Amino acid sequence: MHVFIGGAYNGKTDYVMTLLEDQEAVLVDGYLPESIPECDVLVIKGLEKWLVTQNLEEDEALVNAMLTRLQALEQNRTLYIIVTDMGRGVVPMEKQARLLRDTCGRLYQALFAEAERVIRIWYGIAEQIK
Repeated sequence: MHVFIGGAYNGKTDYVMTLLEDQEAVLVDGYLPESIPECDVLVIKGLEKWLVTQNLEEDEALVNAMLTRLQALEQNRTLYIIVTDMGRGVVPMEKQARLLRDTCGRLYQALFAEAERVIRIWYGIAEQIK
């Protein structure tokens, strides 16, 4: 598993797709696929869009379920995950936005621990942090 993190509209997807231009890659945006697509590389982005539709009050169970699902998707293919950094110390006023930020933080910690490689993209420039 390879994880790419950065702010919104910082060039994460372009960076990843350039890395994969010679490979058979499928890009999924905003959800976890139910069935496993036939491909060498699966790129999943926009997990925060999918998280908004879930019960964020149960974040520990949700993070564990997502990690298990991602590990299953990784079988027989390389998994690239693109996530948006939404922390940076800003605490939203609305409860649902705070829950989303907190759940993303917990999910990202689990993903980073599991990942073979973690790269931060900032305005199109990559920095390997793991």
